Amino acid sequence: MLGKVGVAAAAGAITAAAAIAAAPVVLGVVGFTSAGIASGSVAASMMSAAAVANGGGVAAGSLVALLQSAGAVGVSAGAKVVLAIGSALVGSIFGAKTAGDK
Repeated sequence: MLGKVGVAAAAGAITAAAAIAAAPVVLGVVGFTSAGIASGSVAASMMSAAAVANGGGVAAGSLVALLQSAGAVGVSAGAKVVLAIGSALVGSIFGAKTAGDK
């Protein structure tokens, strides 16, 4: 048996790996593509809302700009680290809670 700590660690590692692998796919599915923002997509709606909120343009460094950059050129190493840490934390908390229920 792994025990509660082992289950939490395994769940965290699996969640982090899955998040890193899924990020490019998810970006494409919601419309952040290498060719730009896909028409009629969730990304297009986000871009429209950001443009309206900023008086007609999407601000550099905004969430929409960062996601489009990741969709166009891929997720950066720094973003992968942040994604891995955040998803590992969530996975390990879920794993610990699940292991504690048994």
